[in-house]
Amino acid sequence: MLSRLNWVVARILRQLWFRATLVGLLGVAAAGLAAVADRFLPDSWTLEMGSDAVDSILTILASSMLAVTTFSLTTLTSALGDATNNASPRATRLLMQDGVTQNVLSTFVGAFLFSIVGLVVLQAQAYGASGRAVLFIATIGVLVLVVVSLLRWIDHLIKLGRVGETAGRVERAAKTALRARKAAPGMGGKLLRPGQPRPIGVRPVHIDKIGYVLHIDMARIERAAAAKDLRVDLSVLPGSFVHPGAPVAWIHCTGIEDELEACIRAACAIGGSRDFDQDPRFGVLVLGEIASRALSPGINDPGTAIDMITRITQLLAFWGSGRTEPEPVRYPHVHVPRLETADLFEDALSAIARDGAGVIEVQIRLQKALAALMVMGDEEFREAARQQARRAFAHAGKALRLDEEVGRLRDLLPWIDTR
Repeated sequence: MLSRLNWVVARILRQLWFRATLVGLLGVAAAGLAAVADRFLPDSWTLEMGSDAVDSILTILASSMLAVTTFSLTTLTSALGDATNNASPRATRLLMQDGVTQNVLSTFVGAFLFSIVGLVVLQAQAYGASGRAVLFIATIGVLVLVVVSLLRWIDHLIKLGRVGETAGRVERAAKTALRARKAAPGMGGKLLRPGQPRPIGVRPVHIDKIGYVLHIDMARIERAAAAKDLRVDLSVLPGSFVHPGAPVAWIHCTGIEDELEACIRAACAIGGSRDFDQDPRFGVLVLGEIASRALSPGINDPGTAIDMITRITQLLAFWGSGRTEPEPVRYPHVHVPRLETADLFEDALSAIARDGAGVIEVQIRLQKALAALMVMGDEEFREAARQQARRAFAHAGKALRLDEEVGRLRDLLPWIDTR
């Protein structure tokens, strides 16, 4: 689990403005440093060229980079709109965090600033002979970088914003979160046993915010709890909805522990929308949303829904496959509820079962996927799959108009009671 500081830094590093600002500053620095090159380079390190040669190249670069950057931002906005309309608004943040997009746009901004600063300093006649040589070589390097970025951008634009590409990003984000949770089911702490009664005398910890838990700083809670040798039972996970009326944790103590309670509140980052990083349920939920949107009358695309069922099945199979060797407990004073398998199935498939109830091909693929999951994992995993199969059949039984289609679907479910 990342500390709060590392988590905040990681979020900032994924922002488009940060990378663009950083590369832009590098471009300004490169153009500025060329002006002092005469102080450090020997007189022989020059090129036989006038200032007009570099001036012309920089002018072309500045004008073209401004146009290309504007066009690229317009294209990115259009791709985000397509992803919002055809996939899910929740998936657009993954597109904005795309490394190729950020690198390309940052390169264009950096090249534009480099050329503008270079032109200003050149017109001020601040470059000596060595400085013009350095500026010319740097300009050629920037041009090569721009050309490579343009080629990457052209190839990337073909896929950007498409439903399949967006769903692939969501699937990878969900699998990363699932892998992390499999490796650390208690997020570094101890797992609470299901159905374990809460002892008498524990104190609830409430939070004065409304929203979703984005991150829990487990190390911070552990340090505060260990200092007083007290046990803390969390009642929320990343992705949980919290409000002042429901406790986020319980402290095993009989007295007042204001300092520890304040630490627990500060360790829980709350936001208005869920995040993919530590919330495996959110990833599969968004895939289910993409399928549900594809099944709406305005889009009517059962093929996309079937594709999402396949992706969700792969993720659930990964979750139910042989358990990863858990990491050692690093925060023994903090007890954490486990991620329930039934909740994963509910988030992933309930919307598809409901919105695709009247589409026989979607229902058939859904039942076949659940049949495959019923032979995987432990008994809890298989029971969750059976429960979803029953519910999907119940939806289909009320929505399908032909008894023949209901019969076809019933023939796929001989292992459960469909009466």
